[in-house]
Amino acid sequence: MQIIVNQIPQTINASSLADTLIELGFTGPAIATAINGQFVPRDARADVTLAHGDRLEVLAPMQGG
Repeated sequence: MQIIVNQIPQTINASSLADTLIELGFTGPAIATAINGQFVPRDARADVTLAHGDRLEVLAPMQGG
């Protein structure tokens, strides 16, 4: 299915948000997620099902120097 991840079209096989994050390589513990502009808490990710065309935003903390 096609979704938009951080403004970039992606084809994914997973259907849940949790599995999608793993598939896309977002495995760090400190990330925030939103689907179509709605924040999704970490403990709800396994229960959120993605649909074709959904917009997923993944934010990870950046280290400065």
